[in-house]
Amino acid sequence: MTERGGAPAARAVLQQCLQARLQVKPAVELSEAQFVQIDRGMVIYICFFKGASDDLLPKMASTLLNLKLCESDSGKMVSVSELPGSLLIVPQATLGGKAKGRAMQYHDNVSKEDGLRLYGAFVSLCEGQLAAAEAEVTVKHGTYGNRQVLKLDTNGPYTHLIDF
Repeated sequence: MTERGGAPAARAVLQQCLQARLQVKPAVELSEAQFVQIDRGMVIYICFFKGASDDLLPKMASTLLNLKLCESDSGKMVSVSELPGSLLIVPQATLGGKAKGRAMQYHDNVSKEDGLRLYGAFVSLCEGQLAAAEAEVTVKHGTYGNRQVLKLDTNGPYTHLIDF
């Protein structure tokens, strides 16, 4: 599933949650901070590497939306698209970091412009696939390129890392 000669073109971390709240815009002089919030469902953190392209996005969205990683009321594991629930998509460029000495480097990440474009297309694709499946899933997302504050309540931790 990789596009760069065996190296991943994207990385996602999925985490089941009971509730999540993400600051998408910090407070400024005359306005309060803005947040998005979801209830029970899943948080997807996403990072794109150099070489990532739009061709990768349909496979990523399909895989991430259909993995059976959410616990239903009956205790059965189902995909987020099978829940009445929520999905929070968070841009997370730090997933592309590599330790060098005592510092982190992000040389393998896409440019900010490409990352913004790919992230927006990924969010739209997820919204479209869930709407087409008539899933009872509310989709919220973070703001690419900004520092964001996340509060997460999980019934796990139940966290999975997937490279594409």
